[in-house]
Amino acid sequence: MTPSRVPAALAALAAAAALALGGALPAAGAAPAAGAPPAVRAAADPAPEDPAAAGPATDPAAAAGTQVTWGVRPADTVHGAARPNFAYTLPPGGTLSDALVVTNKGDAPLTLDVYAADGFLTPDGTLDVLEAGEESTALGAWVRVDTPQIAVEPGAAVEVPFTVTVPEDAQPGDYAAGVVSSLLVENAAGVSVDRRLGSRVHLRVSGDLAPALAVTDLRVDYDAGGNPVAPGAATVTFTLTNTGNARVAPTEQVRVAGLFGLGRARAAAVEVPELIPGASVVRSVRVDGVWPLVRTTASVALGGEVVALPGAAATDAAPAVPGVTASAAAWAVPWALVGALALVVGLVALRVAAGRRRRVRHQRAVDAAVADALARQGATT
Repeated sequence: MTPSRVPAALAALAAAAALALGGALPAAGAAPAAGAPPAVRAAADPAPEDPAAAGPATDPAAAAGTQVTWGVRPADTVHGAARPNFAYTLPPGGTLSDALVVTNKGDAPLTLDVYAADGFLTPDGTLDVLEAGEESTALGAWVRVDTPQIAVEPGAAVEVPFTVTVPEDAQPGDYAAGVVSSLLVENAAGVSVDRRLGSRVHLRVSGDLAPALAVTDLRVDYDAGGNPVAPGAATVTFTLTNTGNARVAPTEQVRVAGLFGLGRARAAAVEVPELIPGASVVRSVRVDGVWPLVRTTASVALGGEVVALPGAAATDAAPAVPGVTASAAAWAVPWALVGALALVVGLVALRVAAGRRRRVRHQRAVDAAVADALARQGATT
């Protein structure tokens, strides 16, 4: 079977690279899903303060006794030491050099591809990078790796220099990418699995920052529950989008209220990741203690702050993120209560109708008796 790279849709099964917003690329050490073919695993470097925490992982399809494990981290350079990732500020046309350190923690030589790729946010809010072979059009295309392929002996570390060059016509704002080390391994099924491990790169191109957020596709669904004398719950779903040019850490408030603002309830805080420009995430939150007051309105208030880059001066204050709000409504009819009231009304109506029928029958009996008495009186005279 001819090897082929696993597509992005199978990245979760193949544990392809995912750049977590709070750390380095973790996916190379992820476990495959149940039923997935075995693949080489590479343990990611832990935080700089615990360099020995990464453990080895063994490829069942590899030669017996061979362990394939490696780690990556930013090199200690003029840009900083013990850095969790790469972060820079450059003007249009600016350039700088830095390096990625790749360490072979296994017992066999490793040959790895090293490249840069644009970053994007996955639906669950994780920062990922484009697959190898996909064309980068922003920061990933501005990074040139000096050595696209490296050989690393067991226990050795190799420093891979790279250069970032910002185009003269680059627009101001924040950009995300990753510098990735890649190992292509054919598993037992004959499929080539791309094991990737890398470090995030954040770049702020100097100029005017214009942070902006938007809330769209807001909807609310109400569940009255089965108890007519207890409140129900509302589920509020919405999409958050970074429509500006700066990386933003959003904050939000979700509230639900009935007609005329009665029965206000507030949702617990929703976990929202940092949003790079152009990124969107969908979030859903359940709000308990909502009374069915015929019409329920959900409102979302969104704010946040621009993420500061390491080493930014206090005078480089980022602009405020304009707050935005959105609302949506849904029917919250207390059907159980309506049913109970309908039953009571029905019983009352039946009682009234029965009383009316009794009165009619009584009147008919009286009329018949009077007619009979008059008939007898006429007969006697």
